[in-house]
This record gives sequence, C-alpha cells and structure tokens, in this order.
Amino acid sequence: MRIRIVDAFTDRPFAGNPAGVVLLDDAFPDDAWLQNVAKEVNHAETAFAHRLPEGGGADWALRWFTPVTEVALCGHATLATAHVLHATGAHEGPVRFTTRSGVLVATPAGDGSITLDFPTAPLSPAATPAGLAGALGAEPLGVLDTGPNVGDLLVELADEKTVRGLRPDHRALGAHSARGIIATARAEDPAGPYDYVSRCFFPNVGIDEDPVTGSAHTALAPFWSERLGRPDLTGLQASPRSGLVRTGLRGERTLLTGSAVTVIDGELLA
Repeated sequence: MRIRIVDAFTDRPFAGNPAGVVLLDDAFPDDAWLQNVAKEVNHAETAFAHRLPEGGGADWALRWFTPVTEVALCGHATLATAHVLHATGAHEGPVRFTTRSGVLVATPAGDGSITLDFPTAPLSPAATPAGLAGALGAEPLGVLDTGPNVGDLLVELADEKTVRGLRPDHRALGAHSARGIIATARAEDPAGPYDYVSRCFFPNVGIDEDPVTGSAHTALAPFWSERLGRPDLTGLQASPRSGLVRTGLRGERTLLTGSAVTVIDGELLA
C-alpha cells in the first residue's frame, strides 16, 4: 500500500510538522501493526484512514499513532490526511472523519488551505506544579488545564523571547501532565503576521518537542481570543521547523486552518 510523508501547517517542504499518512483498503489492521508502522515512520504522528460506507455520519475512519502510543486527537496528521485525500482525488469537498474525539470535518479552500473543525478545549485554572519552572526553564505567569482530550498544561510565559529561548528538561516535564506542556506568550510585534507564539513538549507520548501542534491550538485559540478580544487569530509555533495556524473560535468548536505539502510518496512493503 502507499505511504506518504506530508508536511502540515506549512506551504513549503521541510517546514511545519511531518506526518505519515496511510490510506487503507479496508478496516484497520491489528493495533500492533499500526503501532509498528508509526514507530518505523518515527514522526510525531502517523495517520491511518479507511473509507466508510456511504450514507453514514462520516466518510472516513481515522486514527493517529505516535512512535509509542495511540492518541485521542491530532491536528497536523488530520490536515495531512485531508490533503492526501484531495490531492489524490480519493475525496472531493469537505471530508468527515470519525475519530476517538468524535466527527471532525476538514474543508478545502480554493487557495489550497484546509480548515479543520475541532472541539474547543475546556480550559480550567490549575495550580502551578512544584518543579515546573525548573523543568521548563522559565517562571510561569499562569497555568491552565486543557481537559482530557488534549491532556496538557497550558503555561503562559512573560514574552515571546522567553518562549523561543526555552531549553526544557524533557524528562522532568513528563511528571507534570498527561501528555505535555504548551508554552505560550503574546507576539512581540502586535502588528506582525501572528498574534501569539507557542512551543509544545510531549515527552509522555515520545515527542520531546512537536514542530506544529493542531490540537494544542484548540486550547490556544480560546486562551488568546479572550485576552485579545478577537475570535480569529494566527498562532506561530516557534519550533525549529516552525509553522502558522490560523485559529477561529466558534464557541464549543475551534477552526484550524493551514496548508500542507506532500514530501515523500512511497510503497509500504511490510
């Protein structure tokens, strides 16, 4: 079967977040095989999808695996899968994915971008865990829990420079949340091309730093929309690969918009 590597939340190769994408002919094989393929690909996530019968509540079934575990929600690999479906002609127009986080819709636009319709993360105040500042390498201004689907702590830091300069102790960070830490700050230039910055560290699922994290933006969108007074914003994830995510807060749903580029198209033999 075909396997592709797609760079998501970018319009150029070798940037954004790479994801493996495997379109299956039939139902999902056993979990051990899915996990082994994701381990072999060794990117933050590999997505597996198969077509569903017509007339149901969704068009494709979708699952996501890191190199070490299955996850409940993944933005960049969903974007990558929708990109492959549209680029290959396997699906036209909006595509409905049934997932562990409910039905997620990906809608293509004429400019080549794709908008994902995801559940908004329910933010709640959290106490700053003892040792978090030392593990992260910066003093938090505040901490919020992002709920069970995302499973992170959202940590506001003083400024963009602090976020960009983080050199965390990944092993120590793993003690503070189910998945990891989203570090964020307001953009240094309020008139610039992005409104806020973030970096995401997920040592508990085998990803020390994720290049661009769609699911994290379901928490970043309500956080920054409340502070900046606008529902539609742009976030820059300031990892070494970097990527932009346009976010639109729509109450209990968050729209995530970005582009994607297929970099590798090959054959899976095992």
